[in-house]
Amino acid sequence: MPLKNTNTRYGWISVALHWSMALAIFAMFGLGLWMRDLGYYDPWYRQGPHIHKSLGIVLLALLLLRLLWRAVNVQPDDAPGMPRWERVAAHLTHYTLYSLLLLMMIAGYLISTADGRAIEVFDWFSVPASLQNLPNQEDIAGEAHEILAWLIILIAGVHSAAALKHHFYNRDNTLKKMLGIADNTPSRRSR
Repeated sequence: MPLKNTNTRYGWISVALHWSMALAIFAMFGLGLWMRDLGYYDPWYRQGPHIHKSLGIVLLALLLLRLLWRAVNVQPDDAPGMPRWERVAAHLTHYTLYSLLLLMMIAGYLISTADGRAIEVFDWFSVPASLQNLPNQEDIAGEAHEILAWLIILIAGVHSAAALKHHFYNRDNTLKKMLGIADNTPSRRSR
């Protein structure tokens, strides 16, 4: 697999960013749901949020890196014979996911820094609180964070279903490109 993207496949950097972020996002969603039920005396009451916040900052860095990498790399061509509406929907889905992720991470930052404390990222470094003491900051940002998380999971599910549809029904290389095993064989349904 090449380092950079080509017209027919994603390079290993794009593949690694995609799958590591996908796994981390689903793990963060599960951790977030689990944390809601922790009691004050639960040993994970402080550790869970610490991990969640730290991973959130790491994910923000990965998202920014992914957007930069996407901007400086060629994007593989869409599957031959893909209808225009499907191409437009696929591209809009990607941009929507990127936008929602960025908004969710901003909301998470606003929750975590509402009291003026910095975010300690795995005790490696701190991200300072630069915006705080807004009226109901923690509550409003918390509501937005939860709604955005559910939207991201929903859209990611549709995105995954579409990739499986392309793989099993259209029999094209859409999924293979993101697995790093794309070939140049045209789809059976587009021949």
